[in-house]
Amino acid sequence: MAAELVRGQNHPLSQDRIEIRISADVPVVAGATLADESGRVRGTDGVAHPGAPTLPGIEVSRQAAAEHRLAVDFDAMPAAVHRVSVLIALPATPGAPPRFGAVAAPRAAVTGLDGTEIAGYNLIGLDSESAVVALELYRRQGAWKIRAVGQGYAEGLTGLLADQGLPGAAELARGIEQAVARGLARAVPARTADTDRSWRTAASVTGADLPGTPSAAGSPYDAQAPDDTAGRRATSDGPVESEPTPGDAGRLPASGGPGAPATGTSSGGPTGGPIDYTHPKRRRTSRPPAPETPAPETPAPADGPAPPVAGDAVGWSMDERLYNQVWGMFEDLARSTAAYRSAVDFAESRMEKELDQVLSDPRSRLGTAGDAAREAAQARQAQLVDQARAALDRDLAQLTAESEVVEPALPPAYARWDNPVWHGYRVPTESPMAVRLGDLHLPESAPLRIPMLVRLPLERGLWIDSGVPDASLFEEAGELRHLALQTAVALAARLLAVHPAGEFGVQVVDPAGAGASAFAPLTGAGVLDAPPAVGAAGVAGVLGRLTERVDLVQMAVRGGASDALPPGLDTSRQLLIVHDFPHGFDDRAVTQLRYLADEGPDVGVHLLLVADREDAAAYGPLLDPLWRSLMRLTPVPDDHLADPWVGHAWTYEPGLVPPGSHVLQQVLARVATARTKHT
Repeated sequence: MAAELVRGQNHPLSQDRIEIRISADVPVVAGATLADESGRVRGTDGVAHPGAPTLPGIEVSRQAAAEHRLAVDFDAMPAAVHRVSVLIALPATPGAPPRFGAVAAPRAAVTGLDGTEIAGYNLIGLDSESAVVALELYRRQGAWKIRAVGQGYAEGLTGLLADQGLPGAAELARGIEQAVARGLARAVPARTADTDRSWRTAASVTGADLPGTPSAAGSPYDAQAPDDTAGRRATSDGPVESEPTPGDAGRLPASGGPGAPATGTSSGGPTGGPIDYTHPKRRRTSRPPAPETPAPETPAPADGPAPPVAGDAVGWSMDERLYNQVWGMFEDLARSTAAYRSAVDFAESRMEKELDQVLSDPRSRLGTAGDAAREAAQARQAQLVDQARAALDRDLAQLTAESEVVEPALPPAYARWDNPVWHGYRVPTESPMAVRLGDLHLPESAPLRIPMLVRLPLERGLWIDSGVPDASLFEEAGELRHLALQTAVALAARLLAVHPAGEFGVQVVDPAGAGASAFAPLTGAGVLDAPPAVGAAGVAGVLGRLTERVDLVQMAVRGGASDALPPGLDTSRQLLIVHDFPHGFDDRAVTQLRYLADEGPDVGVHLLLVADREDAAAYGPLLDPLWRSLMRLTPVPDDHLADPWVGHAWTYEPGLVPPGSHVLQQVLARVATARTKHT
């Protein structure tokens, strides 16, 4: 049971990796300071804040938001750090409340990686303070504890940082405020009905907002985090699993770590202009710059969003520009939907408040006056919702138009199987930067599909869940399992197709041989490195060879002797498909599989598991780390993925080959021919 702390109370922490979740009614800035045994912060490199969000052992948000998740890894914390102070501050921006006493008390909660709350603390009693030390993590006799602090500062971040013993506290506070201002356009505050959420374009984009060097980080379906070319860092390449078990660090998806956001302005912002809600890396002027001496008889073009163009994002290559554009569409849809939901919630809460006022007054509770007040409150609520829906529809129309232009222009690695680009497929000469795992959409925009792209090489293994909750809808018990295996085959075929010949191989473990028919496209084309391994001996043989390869490559890399690998060792990337886990696996095989899932991706061995987790229930918590290390996908649409910015539950749809299509066989035949020529 979670502990509810009061000011000054402490609580032990038994987990090495935790999250600190901050929730408030208004956007706040979250940060942390790392102090030594005496409680002093030695310099600015000991402060994690939106301008420098990552320090050893801790990562904070890059923007002001009403909800934050701070990641803490005590194992990665430097030995000299004995105290971590978690900071919350109100942003010094026009329109923001000046003190915590003017808003509801924020809450700080400590949770495990699965979301289970360990301890929570409501920061009550604040008044004139605009910055506060919410919690303190401290080391005591080799173990870590947490203390509820709640120490506020009316001087804001400057006073707080100075009290931490930090030299140059005022300069650092100004730097944090500037970083928050740059990221202001990313926040999704609650809005009133008259707030315009249409796609506004910035007057200009400075060169600082268009980095010339692309990042090698992940995607929002990193949920791995999108890289800095996409403008933000989530935790993996895009959305992350919303369920704790297969959860990604979301980080995706957030993919990698985005770079500095483009500057946006609001009606109350420094420049007095409207907020630009488009992706920071995809903003452009809505009209070309006027000539120095415009002809008086030529009218200026009307304002409005520019026609969509495929590949209009930043990047060195068309693939990179399309990748960044797709993730920009994903983030735009996430923010627009968040704005709509926030407006609907506001309309509902205001109507409830007005109705409560009517019911609390005996004079207006009954009779025509009460009915009129109720009707007026309901009419205002409907008006606000209609306005919010109209703004969302405008955004969806723009995104739909962009999708209709972008989707046909995608290369094979990003394209659906029904895209005509596959009919002209040729084996590539270099690996792509990402691959499509399926599509994502939200309930408010069901017709609009956003490609789910994940950076390559894969940083995590994949798990095709053959036991999703709606399995009862299938007429035969094995129908869903067969569909899960078809999903795995389609993914394996795509990975083979987008890599140059000889640089990617696939091996299959099918202990009972139950997947022979589903594996037929791979076996028939001859693109597998070996026939599917069956029986306990086959499982042991494949796992033993791959485990040995991981060991050898790791030793060579660590010793700086990559040229000393045994002759004939295949160093190409390998995908291991495991069907019907844990059938045919003994304890040793299970241990080897966990080892490959943890250590394999760094040295080119990737895992694709097709399994129902309930089948492995006999192992108890032994396999929990395995499930958590894999990105969970489903063979049927399922809303188990969450983006790392506003936490939407995205519906994932697998990238299956259309029924009756022979495109998979055609592509695999060309892959097999290229592999034969390569050898």
